[in-house]
Amino acid sequence: MLTWTLTPLVLPLRFTWKISRNASTTKTNLIVRVQDPKGGPVGMGEAAPNIRYGETPEALQMEFTALLQAGLDKIRTEAELQEFLTAHPPAHALRFAIESAFIQWAAAQAGKPVWQWLGAPEPARAVPTAFTLPIMAPGEVAEFVREQRMDRFQILKVKVNEESGYDLLREITRLLPGRPLIIDGNEAWKDADAVLAFVEQVAPLPGLHARLLEQPLPASHAADYQYMRARSPWPLFADESVTDTADFEAIAQQFHGVNMKLMKAGGYRNGLRILHETRAHGLQTMMGCMVETSLAIWGALQISALAEVCDLDGLLIVQNEPFGLVREEAGLLHRQDV
Repeated sequence: MLTWTLTPLVLPLRFTWKISRNASTTKTNLIVRVQDPKGGPVGMGEAAPNIRYGETPEALQMEFTALLQAGLDKIRTEAELQEFLTAHPPAHALRFAIESAFIQWAAAQAGKPVWQWLGAPEPARAVPTAFTLPIMAPGEVAEFVREQRMDRFQILKVKVNEESGYDLLREITRLLPGRPLIIDGNEAWKDADAVLAFVEQVAPLPGLHARLLEQPLPASHAADYQYMRARSPWPLFADESVTDTADFEAIAQQFHGVNMKLMKAGGYRNGLRILHETRAHGLQTMMGCMVETSLAIWGALQISALAEVCDLDGLLIVQNEPFGLVREEAGLLHRQDV
């Protein structure tokens, strides 16, 4: 039998992480480890619970205990693991942590890199990532940009809401004109016309280069997204609208692209399926993350060759990042070989 452990990890953040839904200065993630008690490689995975989907650290710990009682420690192959997790489905973030830990362990046993085990293309050694400006008072933007040295990133993300979105975009374009921007609403608006009015307001800002507009409306507003898709001057990307049960025929009628997050997909295999479905429906591909350590970001980089845009800055939000599996330099992510 394999030995599995789950350890909570409290992560102080380098700054207040504020999006349209909430704000935080710490995050509690969970680290999963698996190993043969006789020795050999250790597989590790990370769960970043997402309250948007009802996930909490406490609930995931209870689920993990239930999975052990159901026989998780008896699993010896990935096929057995997938069958087990289908029969006993945990929260998506926990599923990713368990699956990624097992696959890291199994790939090491087989002497393969994780990307090769997964059948993914070999990732680049240096992957550009976006870096995010959270919601803040407009007067704080210049100091934040300077302190975080945001000018080193080739693409930036700006978290927006109806109240401060215009002012934040005005400030970032004044400071870094022409920089491609991911404008992320996190479901803050209520209807398509309000979003289009916002777009019309900010589009004339000098130096604005909008790469894409990410999930401005709630996922339930499918008709609004269909209406907006043909009218938005910028590519419209799904985030919260794409879960493990997404209907891609419907998604293709609402969006121009998809932001796939492994925590939300529930693991590599479903994440790969989402990326392949996205491409098959002629949509643009993006990979995102939650607030995560380099452990989960290292995992995301294993399949990053399938994404046209990577927003994998979660480890850069964490103070004293504990694992050191990914190094950022000049806006590029370099993964360690494990």
